[in-house]
Amino acid sequence: MADRARLTASAARYGFTDERAEGQLRAAGWWGASGPVEGAADVLAALARAADPDLALRGLDRIREADEAGWAELAEALRAHRTFRGRLVAVLGTSSALADYLASHPAEWKRLTPEKPTRPEDYAGKLLAALDAGDGTVLVRAEAELALRVAYRGLLLEIAAADLGHLVEPGLAHPPYAEIAAQLSVAAEAALRAGMAVAEQEVRRADEARLAVIAMGKCGGRELNYVSDVDVIFVGDGDLQVATRLASTMMRVAGNACFEVDAALRPEGKAGALVRTLDGHDAYYKKWAKTWEFQALLKARAVAGDAELGQQYVDLVAPMVWAAADRENFVPEVQQMRRRVEGHVPTEHAERELKLGRGGLRDVEFAVQLLQLVHGRVDPELHSPSTLDALEALGDGGYVGRSDAAELEASYEFLRTIEHRLQLRRLRRTHLFPESSDRAELRILARATGIAPARGKDAGEVLLAEFRRHVQRIRRLHEKLFYRPLLQSVANVPTEELRLTTKQAASRLAALGYTAPDGALQHIKALTAGVSRRAAIQQALLPVLLALFADTADPDGGLLSYRKVSEALEETPWYLRVLRDEGAVVERLAFLLGTSKLVPDLLVRAPEVLQSLGDPARLSGRTPQEVATSLRAAVRRQPGLNSAVATARSLRRHEMLRVASADLLGMLEVPAVCDALSTVWVSVLQSTLAAAYRKRQTELGATPATIAVIGMGRLGGAELGYGSDADVLFVCEAAEGFSDSEAVRFASSVVETVRKMLGAPSPDPPLVVDADLRPEGRNGPLVRTLDSYRAYYERWGEVWEAQALLRARYIAGTDDLGERFLAMIDPIRYPEGGLDTAKAREVRRIKVRVETERMPKGADPTRHTKLGRGGLADVEWTVQLAQLQHAHAVPELRTTSTLDALSAMTAAGLAEEADTESLREAWLLATHVRNAGMLVRGKAVDQVPSSGRELAAVARILGYSADDDPGEFLDYYRRTTRRAHAVVDRLFYEN
Repeated sequence: MADRARLTASAARYGFTDERAEGQLRAAGWWGASGPVEGAADVLAALARAADPDLALRGLDRIREADEAGWAELAEALRAHRTFRGRLVAVLGTSSALADYLASHPAEWKRLTPEKPTRPEDYAGKLLAALDAGDGTVLVRAEAELALRVAYRGLLLEIAAADLGHLVEPGLAHPPYAEIAAQLSVAAEAALRAGMAVAEQEVRRADEARLAVIAMGKCGGRELNYVSDVDVIFVGDGDLQVATRLASTMMRVAGNACFEVDAALRPEGKAGALVRTLDGHDAYYKKWAKTWEFQALLKARAVAGDAELGQQYVDLVAPMVWAAADRENFVPEVQQMRRRVEGHVPTEHAERELKLGRGGLRDVEFAVQLLQLVHGRVDPELHSPSTLDALEALGDGGYVGRSDAAELEASYEFLRTIEHRLQLRRLRRTHLFPESSDRAELRILARATGIAPARGKDAGEVLLAEFRRHVQRIRRLHEKLFYRPLLQSVANVPTEELRLTTKQAASRLAALGYTAPDGALQHIKALTAGVSRRAAIQQALLPVLLALFADTADPDGGLLSYRKVSEALEETPWYLRVLRDEGAVVERLAFLLGTSKLVPDLLVRAPEVLQSLGDPARLSGRTPQEVATSLRAAVRRQPGLNSAVATARSLRRHEMLRVASADLLGMLEVPAVCDALSTVWVSVLQSTLAAAYRKRQTELGATPATIAVIGMGRLGGAELGYGSDADVLFVCEAAEGFSDSEAVRFASSVVETVRKMLGAPSPDPPLVVDADLRPEGRNGPLVRTLDSYRAYYERWGEVWEAQALLRARYIAGTDDLGERFLAMIDPIRYPEGGLDTAKAREVRRIKVRVETERMPKGADPTRHTKLGRGGLADVEWTVQLAQLQHAHAVPELRTTSTLDALSAMTAAGLAEEADTESLREAWLLATHVRNAGMLVRGKAVDQVPSSGRELAAVARILGYSADDDPGEFLDYYRRTTRRAHAVVDRLFYEN
């Protein structure tokens, strides 16, 4: 018993678990009383490397028992020839079905002895030779089917041996998946031809008909499995009854001998005629065919029968295939078909279904075929029936990212390899990955796939993890590519428009609304010139972009801006990839470029914002406080003043573009836009002041003063627009041991540095720090001490200065000094008892003078957003007069915000709700229009355009559609401001 246990343990070291293993090894002559015999080491090592050593050994034992006379020759070949040993042991350790074949036909092992197996071009000859009856005819009926079955299995044996040999003998060649799939396809074609030879002999009057066999599906794509139905379509000529008998006989022979031949993809499916003429096919496809049928025809290939007739069929359907994407609802129909296929997978198999499940082979194939059919209308490089070849062409052509194509290819090959190994096991058609609980099956499958243990996991666990990783990756890429919004947009462009001549293209551009089609053509040529990947992607994008630009207010400007942006970002690696892969980005970018002149100027210097266009949460979801914190932190990390200011300006540009994009796309309301712009301006001031303060402090080696910056005007009210200056006051306070004059001198140098650095010329909207609202205006000192401000306002302050101080808000510098300044001015801007009659009259008089003197000559007061009737000044002066008169008694009026003050007026009973609502609506509208004007023109503008593309662009920004008359918007603006002006007449002047 002890010796028996020792020998069993010794056998187990070679991976054997079957208790019969030692007896089989002894019978083979490789095991003796004390273990392995001399000369058996290489064979035993090979058996140990097999996917299932017990299965491999059992297969050899069955061959020995079936042909004992020939065993010595086989055993010697196993010991002497490494290539043969690897091939045979690998097959026997993987496939019980091929072991059955060799046990039934033991002499067939010799097919694996040549260094090179049968060449694919000789497969048909091999099968036909097996059918040779010896008298110039071929075998018929059962004899033909049996002979064909044996010969076909022999080809599968050779293919499997070449496929698996490297797993047992690592130095052997390892054919790629595509090569094995192609060999299996050639073997299937040879079987169809052999079946046709039998049919031609069996069917009477066969010469009265012509029959062509068209391979479809995997056989058509040269990517067949070991066990697959072979999808076909038959085309006949002459006597169709004879042709039909030929087809049905061929199907019977090949089906009984090799594989099921499935003709269900023919017109009308199983209910339709098995064989049709070319004309019959032509009529059906032109009148009745569904979208999925053209998708299936993508793989059509003539493989057997009448070669000329088969080629005529392929030539007939090819133009229909590559025009299928022009069909109405083409993309949604293909997408719906994939969902329907996926829905047929039983729930219990959903996570293990290699072929039809989520992240399975069909996900890859549907995505590739949809991309082929949409883009292949004008790119013949995509006209391949092979999934992997088409995927490579899609990557080379820029339709799919290189990394996406590579990942999809690797995952597709992985799943197909798993599918092959599963089917080889018993030569049965299966697509189910083993249960995760079936550790033994997982281990065998992993070894058959070449997966080794790793990181404390056995091979089966590694395989399971790899399987899940590839499935998840396929599903992610499938959803990215298959449901890409851009696909529908590309498909919506008719094929004939993708193939226009220069003259036709110019006419088409003019019809789309381009006023300078020749110029547009020059932009298109510049973008698509050459054979680079960049040009290829542009060629795919431009048909969609041209239509999108045509739907904007300025198609020509949009295309020009797109060219400028593309040329500026041509070295940015992700730019075109984002446009290709994210349809929402393309659509939104087209609207922005065709509407705004400001956006493209900002975009070339802040391209990273482009990536946010596809994600509304990233584009509009950041709060101003988050932005401010991030900006200040980034600037604080900079080593010097110059780099600090450059960073601040860069981040301001980024935020301005982000806000402008969200604003144009209707993702932000007016108050949110003003708040965001004001906050980023304040953050820039805070950061620059801090950097300049540190620099000057370092230079002096002392800190003579603290400084506070007080926001005024729209900055103080957090109501800035895109082109607004920053109105400020600067206040300082001497540090202990320093005089006021030293403090002012120090603070002035810091402040001048801030103004100079921020006001330096730049392509961005200017950063003007305006201190003209300070005491004595431009003639007064730039910086004063707190006591100097107090003395001035107490002695010299005028009512307009008290009114200006209503918007004063501490924004930067020393908190305590800023708060004390605000406390000091509160009695001035909120005078006890309100304004007396004379001062109220003075406020009204000043307003009239301002409007008279500052309204541009020739300006239309009904269209001027700032000084016009019912414009910003009307509303703000009305609110500010109420604050001067009543804020001492109504604390809610003590706010720098116009909108908050309007709400307080209503709550305090100082105005009817209908009146304040009219003022609110007018103020929001005027602010929105003013901002829109800046976005459209790229420079500050106060006048509502009266006509033309600028008016149309502003109207689009305000929510009017391309089909609306822009004049309707202008009427709405005048109506709204006229109503507000009537309220101002009553509240501001009459009261």
